[in-house]
Amino acid sequence: MRQTISLGESDDPPDSLYQEKKILIAEPEKKRGSFLVAASVTRAIAKGEDEAIASSPTARAEIISDISRCFELWQEFSPKGSLFDTWEFRLAFYHGYGYELYFLLLKNEKENLAILPLWYENNNWYDKNKKRYTWFGSDWQEEVRFFTKDPKYIPILLSAAPSPLYLNAIAADSIEPIKKAVGIKEDQQKYILHLGKFKNHEDFLMTLKKNKRRDLRKDRNRILRQNPEIIINNFTDLKELINVSKKRFQEKGEDTDWEDPRRIKTFEEVIRLGGRSYETRMITVKINGKVAGVDLVCLYNKTYYAVKCGYDVKNFSGIGNFMNVFEIDDAISLGMEKIDFLQNNYEWKDRWFEAVPLFEYEK
Repeated sequence: MRQTISLGESDDPPDSLYQEKKILIAEPEKKRGSFLVAASVTRAIAKGEDEAIASSPTARAEIISDISRCFELWQEFSPKGSLFDTWEFRLAFYHGYGYELYFLLLKNEKENLAILPLWYENNNWYDKNKKRYTWFGSDWQEEVRFFTKDPKYIPILLSAAPSPLYLNAIAADSIEPIKKAVGIKEDQQKYILHLGKFKNHEDFLMTLKKNKRRDLRKDRNRILRQNPEIIINNFTDLKELINVSKKRFQEKGEDTDWEDPRRIKTFEEVIRLGGRSYETRMITVKINGKVAGVDLVCLYNKTYYAVKCGYDVKNFSGIGNFMNVFEIDDAISLGMEKIDFLQNNYEWKDRWFEAVPLFEYEK
């Protein structure tokens, strides 16, 4: 059943995105179906926003939870520029976690204007008390961009969004229309390596200072002296990746997301859904028959995504750096233009790679 909620003149506006800047809009807390967006604005949130609303006097926000309809809207709005823009990669997380979908669609009588693809997370593995709306696909997604036909709709979309709301890893170019908003702050950076000028890993090493270059070569040579066996695309080694990773975190006295069976299901689905929009690749290194390291990689739009890894650092010192150097050569051989080492520094990425700023928004 679809419920329509009209916005009367006496309705109070919610908290504004901006201090002393308000937009009158229906508060969608716990609502389903659709509701009208007010056409009156006391002060524009962003340049051009008042014109956007004035030209759409019957603007309506609609909540979509049907997976098929969500897919259609995703295909309409996604820029499909990165791995995280692909439906299949997000769908893998949906299959793993099964959270309730909450796609917030902004539209007028003529067309769809913007969409905020969310789900309601109410069983967080790290914090059972955490209940919030976040990106469809969880906060694991990165360099996320707002899905809108015009950036001036972003403030309206966020004003209509439910709370508590947590949107992380937002791309810098997508945050521009709301960069002064209350709740915007810097998130952890991600790290990339552009490959355009490199013919092999040695070209990359020559861009580093002498000590850094020496350390990477030392670790690479240490592993090479042990005659490693490198196996490509044995995807059953996901189990080995998980086991090695769990053991590594246990040695450090830390928890790992692999303790959650839903995370395992998710990356099984990432592999299963590969080939539709992105490609998957798995690299396994064995030494004397023992697994030293496993990496799961996704390939999309000339980018090589280092998605998940598991290394037996205790028995094979240097295996992490060996894999990084190997994957530079691997990415070049596959015609990739960039390696995306993803978010979080882990106390080493900033030594070798370019940092890319990301942002987060909460309300």
